[in-house]
Amino acid sequence: MQSNRGSSSQLPKEYIDWILQPIYHFLKIEAAAGVVLLLSALAALALANSPFSEVFASFWHLSIGINVGSFEYERSLHHWVNDAVMTLFFFLIALELKRELVLGELRNPRLAMLSVFGAFGGMLVPALIYLSLQFGEMGMHGWGTVMATDTAFVIGCLALLGQRIPKSLRVFMLSLAVVDDLGAIIVVAVGYGGELNWGFIGVALVGFTIVKVMAFLGIRSITVFYIVGICIWVVVDISGIHATVTGVILGLLTPTKKWVSDERLHTIMDSVVAYPSGSERGDDINERQALRTAEAAAREALSPVERLEILLHPWVGFVVMPLFAFANAGIPLNGISFTSSLTVAVFLGFALGKPIGIFLFSWIAVQLRIAILPINLRWNMIFGGGVLAGIGFTMALFIANLAYSPTELNAAKLGILLASIFSALVGIALLRYFTAVKSTS
Repeated sequence: MQSNRGSSSQLPKEYIDWILQPIYHFLKIEAAAGVVLLLSALAALALANSPFSEVFASFWHLSIGINVGSFEYERSLHHWVNDAVMTLFFFLIALELKRELVLGELRNPRLAMLSVFGAFGGMLVPALIYLSLQFGEMGMHGWGTVMATDTAFVIGCLALLGQRIPKSLRVFMLSLAVVDDLGAIIVVAVGYGGELNWGFIGVALVGFTIVKVMAFLGIRSITVFYIVGICIWVVVDISGIHATVTGVILGLLTPTKKWVSDERLHTIMDSVVAYPSGSERGDDINERQALRTAEAAAREALSPVERLEILLHPWVGFVVMPLFAFANAGIPLNGISFTSSLTVAVFLGFALGKPIGIFLFSWIAVQLRIAILPINLRWNMIFGGGVLAGIGFTMALFIANLAYSPTELNAAKLGILLASIFSALVGIALLRYFTAVKSTS
């Protein structure tokens, strides 16, 4: 007889599923992470301009760490969020890049070069515009701020457009954003690191070697890798290199080869289905062993890169990035000029530099036959996507915290927010218009 808690071919349903199922559905919506990120930024902005502004600001300067005898390792809460928690974000970016290079769209070199050239132009041109406006000024050192694109907001905006836009544009923008973020990480490591301690750098290199050896030996416990990864993060943080680089290197070291092939998985599953239910103790033990084998095979039929992406996406999208926005988007608006040279430079770097750089360098790559234009992807769509890429929110705020002095930071943050709002609204409007023109033609 069929159970009243669900079909016998499915997992049984419980009353709690009536509550959890809508939550799971919400977490799978692409635009949902962007909505949560936006709400977190608005909440921080509201608190920073409320009667609780001083309490809100001082909260992020609380010191947390370990202090035993002469050994002291303490960081502010703001540092833990920006450097430790955000390492998971960079780790996920590196996982996505490696998957795209080995398993995804970037396996085709000429398709990959379109995203690479577009990302390069989207970093170079904004930086040049910024430097031309800030040359010789105090904010000149912040050129890296305008180079990054916020992947979550861009994908969220594309999701709002639904089926109006071709899949090829979504793939192009996702690949471009991943390459863009990797470039921004390199900028952070090279341009905004501290004084280097080569001894700790050597220890970190040994740690990365241990990770590679663990993977070679076939160790598959994610917990073990996380423990080693945390130890490496601490060493890198002390070394003077920006600690988030740890996430990038570990992500690129993650294997893309799955342990159990599809053929072996099907064989194992067939043996479980065909296994007779025995009444004797020995048969029961063998049946349980077969079920444990099937469980491990189903888990290991995905490569470590894919498994970790599935595991981390909800945490990064709905915890890490909103927490970062909440810690960094609070800008006291009193006394800030909307027309300060620094705010204008950041705004124009994103609003003009991104679409010009992405469109121009993508077009050059196609004309030189280094890259090819995907099917159903037109140049006006690439320009509209380039405008959307001016949403630099998360990575831009991240770099701004490293690049600017406290007196310059709020002006830069204002330029980032204004550029992100402008790019989102104009980018969505342009893509809606381009798709409408195509449907009527």
